Amino acid sequence: MRKLITIIILGILIPSSALKAQEANRFFPEKDLVTTGIYYYPEHWNEAQWERDIKKISAMGFEFVHLAEFAWFKMEPEEGRFDFTWLDRVVSLCAKYHLKVLLCTPSATTPTWMRVNYPETFVMDGHYIRAENGTRGLESMVNPKFRGYVQRIVTEMAKRYGQNSNVMGWQIDNEPGAVSDYSPSSQEAFRAWLKNKYKTIDALNTAWGAAFWSQWFNNFDQVIIPNTNLVGWWGNNPHALLDFKRYSADAQAEFLDLQAGTLRNYISKSQFVTTNYTAVCTGSDPNRTTKLDFAAYTAYPNGGSDNIGESGFRLGNSDVVLFASEYYKSVGGVSGVLEIQPGPVNWGSYNPLLLPGTVRLWLYHSFAAGGKIACSYRFRQILYGAEQYHAGVIQTDGVTPSQGGKDYMQFMKEITELRKQFTPGVKMPAKLAARSTALLWNVENYWSIDRQKQTGQWNTWDYPVKFLKTARALGAPVDVIQETADLSKYKLVIVPAYEMADSALVKKWTDYVAKGGNLVVTCRTATKDRRGHFWEGETAMPISNLIGAHIGQTDMLSSYGKGDILMNSNHYSWHSWADLLVPDNTTGVLATYNNQFYKGKAAVVRHRIGKGSVTYIGVDTDDSKLEKDLLRQIYKDAGATTEDYPPGVFVYWRDGFYTALNYSSENYTVNVPDNAKVLIGEKTLKPSGVLVWTE
Repeated sequence: MRKLITIIILGILIPSSALKAQEANRFFPEKDLVTTGIYYYPEHWNEAQWERDIKKISAMGFEFVHLAEFAWFKMEPEEGRFDFTWLDRVVSLCAKYHLKVLLCTPSATTPTWMRVNYPETFVMDGHYIRAENGTRGLESMVNPKFRGYVQRIVTEMAKRYGQNSNVMGWQIDNEPGAVSDYSPSSQEAFRAWLKNKYKTIDALNTAWGAAFWSQWFNNFDQVIIPNTNLVGWWGNNPHALLDFKRYSADAQAEFLDLQAGTLRNYISKSQFVTTNYTAVCTGSDPNRTTKLDFAAYTAYPNGGSDNIGESGFRLGNSDVVLFASEYYKSVGGVSGVLEIQPGPVNWGSYNPLLLPGTVRLWLYHSFAAGGKIACSYRFRQILYGAEQYHAGVIQTDGVTPSQGGKDYMQFMKEITELRKQFTPGVKMPAKLAARSTALLWNVENYWSIDRQKQTGQWNTWDYPVKFLKTARALGAPVDVIQETADLSKYKLVIVPAYEMADSALVKKWTDYVAKGGNLVVTCRTATKDRRGHFWEGETAMPISNLIGAHIGQTDMLSSYGKGDILMNSNHYSWHSWADLLVPDNTTGVLATYNNQFYKGKAAVVRHRIGKGSVTYIGVDTDDSKLEKDLLRQIYKDAGATTEDYPPGVFVYWRDGFYTALNYSSENYTVNVPDNAKVLIGEKTLKPSGVLVWTE
């Protein structure tokens, strides 16, 4: 067991140089714009209906069928006995009706024989209770027995379909989320991970600040996974928890790479390998994998939230596709949605009917943001089970399209027409390139801040998203990027609440500014080192020279508190977070606090370095109006024009096409040039409306 765990950890920590990811763009010809598909579960239906269903899928306009992600029980009905004959028939039917196939590895749902005979393959929760048979996604990724069975089924699938010309690619697992696992297998794997990372127990003690509350370890065997369920959330060691998150994300990435590597031993180079992370994913880190060709996502924008205006509860939350489409594109240069919500679901706080056109709106959002693939869960609404209330694109009679199905059909028909209008090699218009913006984000900073938010008014997820929305409202194309990205191609780089940093990263930011870049840094940036420790010095010490100011103190107000900020005779409200800034003599003050006992202290400063400038926003405002006014001025100073789209209205450009989207509850008239060619929709966008044009 210990030897197997060591092998697993080596896989987590030392990426293989063989069988790496391929160039993802080659799987999706530019002229196709976007490839559309649907999830189909033949194992849920009488075989006499299979051909009718697949024929219907083709007739509706879909181009591929997604198969087998939850069908392990049918492919290996008994331990060691495989039966793919039924899947052969389905794949053949897809070929008959000119549909490609996206096959899935079934590791998210193990068969009952494994769950009953080998309960050690389940995770343990924070109360050390093992999961049991009856649901999905609760297997222990580091359990050697489970991994052995996964490798075997993946190998059998790859051997059988890896050279099938009708199989376009593979999805590994389902919505991998790095589930917390406290099982014996995971405890041992965590200790091995720590040994590899720290080498000595003294190094671990230092990194974890183990001298606090007498947590000092004498050896690695004394270490257990930090457990907020039993120790208590408030008193648990934040550095240990951060490492547990890192370990879990590494284990998830290695598990995906294990399957990808197994596939690549047998499959054609024409078949891609991906997975479908959730749109809001705070457990997994897609940047940790090395063998997937690209990362895709699932998007369920409507789960019972109010959103914008009286129809917002039917239109969904625009943030879901907004962030996911940019974030996952940063991983492999290509992305898309592998599950788009087709209608009401079974898990929302309430599950309303969607406004007609809403599914089409979401599909166009993913497309406009550069999505190369668009798929939906599921074709037929199932008649039984935990998700029987989850809509499909076909209703329960098995033949009638739902409203989501009608939306999908319209989208696919329109994409066919847009393909005829496609012109290769079109460059981004100069007015958009002048606003090119990057937003730096990684999940480790999310983990760190969310563990110690310091105020219930702080929303760790929403904070970076509000900058993405704000830049988009000003008409800027925005990429969500990682630390390794080349900053030189962006006119503006936004660094929101990037809590953990080091001198090398700060130097990269400084060099970018000195060469003419415009940098926006916000509160809660560089306040800790990579271990999550404060600096032995002033707050955010590494960036004091960069921002040309010092952070004297930080304030937070109660939920009913009213903080006021003054900038250019305009007032802005806040109550979440406020850095009280002490600017250097060469630094300009753009905004000040206008009440509380520190009235007059700087809230926003601007500092010039070389050919560029740094703006430090030390306050988190209530409505983002201050942030919007600041970004507008930065673009203007950089020589760029801006737009002013209202909340819920987005305009994108890709491949020569402008696309406008309306998530709001009000009509909005898009300012389209007189010489523009409207291809889809009308200039006045109704709620859920879409407009596509060329200039």
